[in-house]
Amino acid sequence: MDNMEKLVRERRSVRTFDGRELTAADKEKLCAYMETIDNPYGLPIEFKLLPKMGCPVVVGTDLYIGAKIKDAPHLNEAFGYAFEKLVLYAQSLRIGTVWIGGTMDRGAFEKAMELSEDEVMPCVSPFGYPAKKMSVREKMMRKGVKADSRFSFEEIAFWNNFNQPLTADAAGKLFLPIETVRLAPSAVNKQPWRIIVMDGIVHFYLQRSKNFNGGRIDMQKIDMGIALCHFELTAKEQGISTEFVIEEPNILYKDGMEYIASYKFKI
Repeated sequence: MDNMEKLVRERRSVRTFDGRELTAADKEKLCAYMETIDNPYGLPIEFKLLPKMGCPVVVGTDLYIGAKIKDAPHLNEAFGYAFEKLVLYAQSLRIGTVWIGGTMDRGAFEKAMELSEDEVMPCVSPFGYPAKKMSVREKMMRKGVKADSRFSFEEIAFWNNFNQPLTADAAGKLFLPIETVRLAPSAVNKQPWRIIVMDGIVHFYLQRSKNFNGGRIDMQKIDMGIALCHFELTAKEQGISTEFVIEEPNILYKDGMEYIASYKFKI
């Protein structure tokens, strides 16, 4: 893939495509890459091309990719991590994508995915070449969720406790991995990730938004998987050694906040 910062900054959610089918070469690359995708939880995830599908908020392509995962602890974080890997790879091929979890005929997509009772398909995405201009509907959707707006670095990253913001300068070599988390996509752009750096470990917390209740499919835990993906891939690219762990530290945190996972790191 291209440079992670470049991919993250260039990618946007695409709902208006130019009508061209993906080339055979690009389809082959996507299918080959899907077979290599892993996640830090070690949960198997099966990806599948879904041709001739549709979604009311997407125009210009009928090719989608879905993924399914067996019901298990951390399925949402694992799914978010793995599916974002595919999204970033697609961006490296200049293929447009958009995370879709609600605005679709879920029954039709689940049937196409051949779900069993112990499996879930949290999200899908269309895949195609972006149109030169966004549709009016797409522009309105982006405006509604303030798609290009992000919290500041100091609002999502902290040092030792949640009362001490971590500045970009103080973050040092961790700046870019955390910055790509800051720029990550999230459900209706709620940006629920919060990060604390302490004692050689980066801890990830979910700041739950109102009206986002946890469940079998938990969109904000999927967002946290996306955040973990951005951090780990960027850290690796920066030459930072990481080890994924689930070891909740003894930190006081606010109501509505939940510990997710951590990365031990060596610079």
